[in-house]
Amino acid sequence: MNKTVFSVLKWTSVSGVLLVAMSCRRATPGLEISQLVKTAEVQKYDGECSTTYPGKIKAASDVQLAFRVAGPILRFNAEVGEFVKKGKVLAEIDPRDYRLQYEATKAEYTQVTEESDRVIELYHRKSVPVNDYDKAVAAKQRIASLYHANLNALNDTKLKAPFDGYVQKKFFDAHEIVNTGTPVLSMINNDYYEVNIDIPSSDFIRRESFKEFYCEADVFPGVKIPLELLDITQQANYNQLFRVRFRMKPDEKLNLAAGMSVSVTIRFEPGQEGLSIIPVSSLFQKEDQSYVWVYDTTQTTVRMNPVKVIELDKDGQVIVESDLASGTRIVSAGVNGLKEGQKVRLLPPVSSSNVGKLL
Repeated sequence: MNKTVFSVLKWTSVSGVLLVAMSCRRATPGLEISQLVKTAEVQKYDGECSTTYPGKIKAASDVQLAFRVAGPILRFNAEVGEFVKKGKVLAEIDPRDYRLQYEATKAEYTQVTEESDRVIELYHRKSVPVNDYDKAVAAKQRIASLYHANLNALNDTKLKAPFDGYVQKKFFDAHEIVNTGTPVLSMINNDYYEVNIDIPSSDFIRRESFKEFYCEADVFPGVKIPLELLDITQQANYNQLFRVRFRMKPDEKLNLAAGMSVSVTIRFEPGQEGLSIIPVSSLFQKEDQSYVWVYDTTQTTVRMNPVKVIELDKDGQVIVESDLASGTRIVSAGVNGLKEGQKVRLLPPVSSSNVGKLL
């Protein structure tokens, strides 16, 4: 249940105790004392509902970058926290050995290509057998493959930024030797953020009725930041919760950053029968379940009825899910100390002439 509901219930418990005290009189042996209570009618709720969950802002792209070749790091060209544009050279491997391999292959590539082209030309003139032609084609393909592999290796000695973003971490220093595929540094992309939350199965099953999403950052209370739903996982984790991912466009005025805490609100259509609105003072807890006392107008007794709290209304009302019909009378004051089937007496209405409501 919402913490706000719990805090409100603490105060209503005090009022309930006072009401019980008012109803106590000198007991007559063998006579059951009827407790004074106040009642209210259950009203059907047709509006929208919302639920709020804690979440965190994270970078949409947080990637670790590695060289495709091994060797000693020659230099870093960007510092941690620096903003870099896509394509900027962030770090370099010493290219000496790779350049030598490339130059050697380039010379052989030029020679073999020229010789193979002459044989191919002679074959088209029907001056050489097909066997020589096949050898020339194979030799040209082999050296071309080797040449481009060494050219790529030389180019891969430069590690470039894959997108616009910030350098987040460096895992090595200059002159250290790194292997192929070992992360050297990480980058984050702040073009947009992601916000992740986990929802229980009770909200997962009504995901089709979700209609609006927004969040409020703890450092900017009251400022609603719109969210775009990305996806909802279809399998619960070990805590029986479902991960929901949102996209959030950064607002330059707010200067938000990855790692900040937010409260994510999901607004949804009820889309179901059984949603009612009742006074928050009518709720009480028993063994982690919320209940109300239903008043039997004929027998003047009460019975316990379970409800599920959906949302606390700003006017001191609470939206609940239950089997209670609209118009059902429930105890709204004096809920504490009642027992199943207990007879009660209704608190008489306050007279319009009773100034200060003292009589």
